[in-house]
Amino acid sequence: MPSVAPTAVTPADLSTPSLRVLPPDDAQRRVLHNEVHARPSARIRMPALVVYVAVLNEGITREMEWQHLRQLPGQEGLTLEHLSGNFQRLRFANHTLKWERHTEFTRYSLVQALPEDALAHGDDDTLIRSLVLAPQWLATIPGRTVAAIMMAMVEGDVDDLESMRQTSESWIEGRETMASLLGLRRSCVMTDFRLRDSGFEHLLVISPPGTTELRVGRISQRLLELETYRLMALRGLPVAKEMGPLLMQAESQLAEIMARMENADTSDQELLNTLIGLAARIERATATHMYRFSATMAYHSLVVQRIEQLHETPIPGTQTVGEFMLRRLSPAMATVQATSQRLSSLSQRVERASALLRTRVDIATESQNQMLLEKLTKGQELQLRLQSTVEGLSIAAIAYYVVSLILYVGKAGKAAGLPLNPEMLAGALIPLVLAGVWWGTRQIHKKLTHSAGH
Repeated sequence: MPSVAPTAVTPADLSTPSLRVLPPDDAQRRVLHNEVHARPSARIRMPALVVYVAVLNEGITREMEWQHLRQLPGQEGLTLEHLSGNFQRLRFANHTLKWERHTEFTRYSLVQALPEDALAHGDDDTLIRSLVLAPQWLATIPGRTVAAIMMAMVEGDVDDLESMRQTSESWIEGRETMASLLGLRRSCVMTDFRLRDSGFEHLLVISPPGTTELRVGRISQRLLELETYRLMALRGLPVAKEMGPLLMQAESQLAEIMARMENADTSDQELLNTLIGLAARIERATATHMYRFSATMAYHSLVVQRIEQLHETPIPGTQTVGEFMLRRLSPAMATVQATSQRLSSLSQRVERASALLRTRVDIATESQNQMLLEKLTKGQELQLRLQSTVEGLSIAAIAYYVVSLILYVGKAGKAAGLPLNPEMLAGALIPLVLAGVWWGTRQIHKKLTHSAGH
């Protein structure tokens, strides 16, 4: 066949959207590629008020959250497909609302203009009445609140510490304040990490004039994520404290089992039943709580990562946000990690105890089998002796019958006129008869042995 010259592909062809020069896409390629754009930072124009609510979504479906979002003005056309990417930003005339669904929680972030005199009075009731969203809508968000923050973001001179202190006085309500300068542009963040009667925390961010809206949005996102991940990480602490007595009791019971295993008179079946019950409790605790412990350590790593991303610079005389958070969070994380390790270690120790008990049972079983084999061997020896005795008796009996027949034959011959002495004939043939019967018996025994071997 004549060769066909390949068609040249020009740059113009490559720029044509319909031209496909790649192999077929992996089923998840587009989803994985777009994950980097899944949760873009907001652009926030100062002065702004960010109202943030994070709720646990266990038992809350995406459809329930969709129905709640549709209750907002002008959102009747919002479809469930809009929420398929676990992220949606709703834009209104004078505010935005961001919805984000995660594995264990869902976040709602409202960004609106900061009400006048909000920093002067810092009263949450007044702030809530000034929100563009109806308080009833916030109160009926599906789920259970895990974090709620009101964050004021304003412009100011971050080099004037006295001015910043006065700005934050009413917003932080004069309590102990954690503060630090963030990044190269040196925005300032202030908080006291305390819950108000309204259920909200307060954060204050002061940025120098000219700070871009995108940077303000990134600062907002990192601070909100930091506090959310901190609270999610701490969810493992009550579980760890609750498991303390259970682990102590299980460790004590395991030590008692090991001590009883040293006593040879202890019933193996009783030990096995006790050990099985202990192993079942430990495995149930592992299946129930190990995910919580793993999630806690994952959230803690995110907290550390977000603190590093803040690039904090200390303000003289004030503890930084990251330092305060890690100092208070580290003991809780150490408790969770220690409990998780105790649980894993206890499971391994129970497994080793089970192996030791199985070894003990195997040894006892071998001893019993050996004793049974010895009894069987003795029985076989006795059976062989009996068989030999029976064989001897059989030979004598058969010889007796053969000799009797010979005697009768001799008598019959004598009666027929033959010159025979029946008794002499029978007596003379007894050795031959015994030898013949013995030889025949041995031949039969050999054949039976040979057949049994095959």
